[in-house]
Amino acid sequence: MATISPNDISTTVLRRMKEGGFDFARIHPIEFYAIFPDEERARQAARSFRGESLKAEVSQRDGAWHLQVSKVMYATHAGIDDFEHDLEVLVGPLGGVLDGWGVTQEVGEARP
Repeated sequence: MATISPNDISTTVLRRMKEGGFDFARIHPIEFYAIFPDEERARQAARSFRGESLKAEVSQRDGAWHLQVSKVMYATHAGIDDFEHDLEVLVGPLGGVLDGWGVTQEVGEARP
């Protein structure tokens, strides 16, 4: 069974967003996710994300520690790919692994 690369997944998600009428012309909070084996390392990573366009939250679910980083940005393949790369560089040495990204599409944005 072939493994789908993260770039292929992002391309598919962005295409589906376009088909669903997503507004790419404006900025959105895009959520990036990582999983850590313990709270200390998750919080250490979270402290790296502070600023007016960034927000980080740590929570525990299913025995693991989850980091959610929200970045206000345009939903572009290059922008998402760049931020995922930077996030991976930060979380990898702390024992974290990336767990994807997402964005909430407002109900009013969907086309019939």
